[in-house]
Amino acid sequence: MIILKNKKEIAVLREAGKRAAIVRDYVASQVVPGITTLELAELAGGKMKELGCESAFLNYRGFPGLICISVNEEVVHGVPGKRSIKIGDVVSIDIGVRYKDFIGDTAKTVLVGVSNPSILRLCATAERALEEGIKKAVTGNKVGDISHAIEETARKAGFNVVKQFVGHGIGRNIHEDPEVPNFGQSGTGPLLKDGMVLAIEPMLSMGGWEVEILGDGWTVRTVDRSIAVHVEHMVSINDGEPEILTK
Repeated sequence: MIILKNKKEIAVLREAGKRAAIVRDYVASQVVPGITTLELAELAGGKMKELGCESAFLNYRGFPGLICISVNEEVVHGVPGKRSIKIGDVVSIDIGVRYKDFIGDTAKTVLVGVSNPSILRLCATAERALEEGIKKAVTGNKVGDISHAIEETARKAGFNVVKQFVGHGIGRNIHEDPEVPNFGQSGTGPLLKDGMVLAIEPMLSMGGWEVEILGDGWTVRTVDRSIAVHVEHMVSINDGEPEILTK
């Protein structure tokens, strides 16, 4: 677990988050019918180079891509490849960059010509769940307060949260303590303290919460093939309040 109090370190972390957000929004703007997920990853790599950072995902535990791109029933960790984006696709983009000694991590779901009201509501609910979770990232609360806010937002809208994959602490490494599940009870889990940095990332499904890993060893999809979305912000707790580093 990283606890940041040094102003210089916090400044570098902010820059890492800023760069991740720039890459995320740039790639999202390029998601159009006909482009392949590998082409999107290559565009991300070019933008990272331009910004003076590099992929934090490439070769992490053997991951073969510059970014993660998960489509439709895929939840997270999709490996970029030859798949072409089509009208009606739900495309989740997960960006991780390393800038100097720190990591920036963020995700966004892009809807490509989607008109299905249920899918639109799913995506809006995920964004709202992220907002509600972030509100609970204050000094003196516990991780379970974040988790419960996310789960309740999803449940009240009629959606499920994926339970096998969770948010996490982040800083010099991609995954640090504590884990930040998208489900749980208020008032439980590790205490939130000033200087903590968390990656809060709701993963919602239109159907069941059960998932499986595909043959590539990475891509996670819903067992029932229901549509899933993934959104994420990196948040630091400063002076007791959450600061979104990947806005």
